[in-house]
This record gives sequence, C-alpha cells and structure tokens, in this order.
Amino acid sequence: MSFETIKRRSDFLAATAQGRKFITGTFILQMRLRPEGHPAGPAARFGFTVTKKMGNAVVRNRIKRRLREAVRHAALKRVKDGHDYVLISRHKALDCPFTDLLRDMEFAFSRIYTNNDKPKRQTDAAQ
Repeated sequence: MSFETIKRRSDFLAATAQGRKFITGTFILQMRLRPEGHPAGPAARFGFTVTKKMGNAVVRNRIKRRLREAVRHAALKRVKDGHDYVLISRHKALDCPFTDLLRDMEFAFSRIYTNNDKPKRQTDAAQ
C-alpha cells in the first residue's frame, strides 16, 4: 500500500506550527488538518524528517526507510483523510528493533487523535 508524501517546506512548517504533536522514544509525530480547498486533495500525506545530527546520508536514508515501512505496516489503517503527518526521527529510530518501532507507531497514532488538551487555569486577575 502506498501513500502520498509531503514535498514542500511550507507544508512541513505548517504541520509543525499548527498541528498536534506526540513524542515517542523513536520519533516525534506531528499532525495537522489541512484547510479546505488545499491543492493536495483529500488524501492523507506523510513527511519524514531526519536531521544531519543523525549521521551521514546513508544513515539518514536508512532511518527514513525504516519509518516509511513502519507507516505502511502500522499507521495507514489509522490515518484520516485531509491530514498531514510529519515524523521527525530520534536517535533510537536507527538501532531499535523494528517491532519496537511498530509499537511506538501504533501507540502514537492511537494517541494523536485524543483530545487531552487541558483547559487553561484562570488567573486571579481574570476572575
């Protein structure tokens, strides 16, 4: 099963600035709902970010391949249309067993949709 990828920097930045975030030991998952009429269409899209701190190009590409495969196995059944998902790798993503990566992926996608936003506490001045 294949999926669409995010290619434009502005779409990556929008997911970072406007989206929800969930952090695991192997990656950070960011999600945002695209606005109506976005040229990307209704399909869900994924973006993968691996910084140069992770290693050279060979290492970074290996991490991206592992994350893409984990998305194919664990996340595609949980994605929603019209959303952008960005996965930012962490150092553990390279060396951890693939089953741990799948477990983190399933857990992150099960929790990213929950509405656990805590209400802001009112200050004495606002009362």
